[in-house]
This record gives sequence, C-alpha cells and structure tokens, in this order.
Amino acid sequence: MRIAIIEDNEALANAIAYRLQDRGHAADVLHDGDEADRFLTREGADLIVLDINLPGRSGLEILRALRLRGDGTPVILLTARSDTSDRVAGLDMGADDYLVKPFEMDELEARIRALSRRKELEYGAKESFGALEFDRATRQVSFGETALDIPRRELSVLECLLERRGRIVSKSQLMDHVYGIGADVDDTAVEPHVSRLRRRLAPHGVSIKTARGLGYMLEVTG
Repeated sequence: MRIAIIEDNEALANAIAYRLQDRGHAADVLHDGDEADRFLTREGADLIVLDINLPGRSGLEILRALRLRGDGTPVILLTARSDTSDRVAGLDMGADDYLVKPFEMDELEARIRALSRRKELEYGAKESFGALEFDRATRQVSFGETALDIPRRELSVLECLLERRGRIVSKSQLMDHVYGIGADVDDTAVEPHVSRLRRRLAPHGVSIKTARGLGYMLEVTG
C-alpha cells in the first residue's frame, strides 16, 4: 500500500515512514501543507497520515480540499492539541480516524490495518489472477490452500502490477510504489525484484512481460 505521511516534524515523519516501509508499504513523506496538497492532487495515495498543524496549508484545509475533489482516500489525522474541537472538525470534514500525539507506533499500525480492511471490503479484498489469489488485507499470495513465500519488496511490485492490470507499468511507477516518491535509490533497483517475482509466478501460469523502454505488464498465460 502507498501511504502519504504529511507531518512537519521530520524526526516523527521519518520514524513513521521507516516503520511502514519495514512492513512492506511505500511511504511518501511531505513536510509542507502546500506541497502536500499539490502532491495529493497530482499523485494521490492509498492512505494518508495527516498532521493538523503544518506550514502553509493546515491539515484541515488539505482534508477539505481532498473531499471537495471527491477523493475518498482514507485519512488518519495527527494532532498534538488537547481540544476536542479540532478532532470533531476533522471528522466532520471527512477524516476516517485520528491519533493524539504522542502515540505508539503499534497503535498507528493498527489504525492503518483497520482502515485498509474497511477499504478492501468496499473494493474487494481478494483478487484472482491465473491460478493464484492475492489477499490485499493480509498481503498474502496463495495457490489453492498453499501460501507462497514472497518477500515484501516483490509483493509491492505485484501489488502495483495488479492495480494496473492490463496496462504497462513504467519503471518509475514501480519505483514510487515500492520505495516511495523521491527515495534515494538507483533507477535499476526494482529490476531484481521484478526478475525474482517473475520466476516465482511463472510456474503458476502468470508472467511479467517487459515492454522494452516502456515498463512491465502482468499477464495470465495458463
């Protein structure tokens, strides 16, 4: 899952990003409200962790603009304020949940899992492709009753290819999904993950086709 972390406390934002990346998610970190609003308009996210107090646009202004655009992306608000009026205002504007700082990372993860399950109930938690099935809630790929052991980076590649099934996915799109926008990694870093994932899927009638110079596409061959 691709998660946007919008928080002006860089230490906290990076700590959240490292924790989520360790769980196999892609994390885009932004510290400024105006920049974050432009990013969400242009790029979007699967879930947003949004601080209320930001330089530039406030978190509540970003949330309001998001909902006015008809964007229903789940949002968890972060606030250091003790006044419940901010939390009420955020929930009334369409926030899905909130956490008051300081909070435990385990609790943030639990809230993210809960919102992820809710979203997957709306759009379908499981997707079949060939003889395989991908459970988005558990991030598990299975063949019949047998679960396949696929490392988290390769799972992120598969997730991205499935979301754009039937279309060519550029290397930069895969990089953003696996590592997050602006990650300091070489543009060839995703290639070994694609190669290993291709070998794991091939025995089950699923291939990853390479469109030279364009990207990759998931295809069912069997």
